[in-house]
Amino acid sequence: MKKTLEKLWNEYLMDECAEIEGDEERACRKKTAEMHKAAHALLDETQQKVMEEYVESLLALEKLFVKKAFFKGCEFAVSFLLEARNSNK
Repeated sequence: MKKTLEKLWNEYLMDECAEIEGDEERACRKKTAEMHKAAHALLDETQQKVMEEYVESLLALEKLFVKKAFFKGCEFAVSFLLEARNSNK
């Protein structure tokens, strides 16, 4: 099952979940871009590089947590459905 979830995540959901939809997501993306621009204006080149590496590290960690939550959610859903099905017998 893990192989199937991995394929689903890599080939479909990763792209689907990254699309910007709705006003709240657009506003968040706009604010993020503004904050990025403001931070770059305040930092020298070395500081900018360190900040970029820090942000990339945070994004990589978030990506791992989102993927883990997806897998755990799928595992829970399957367990829940199997338990519900068996309790009706």
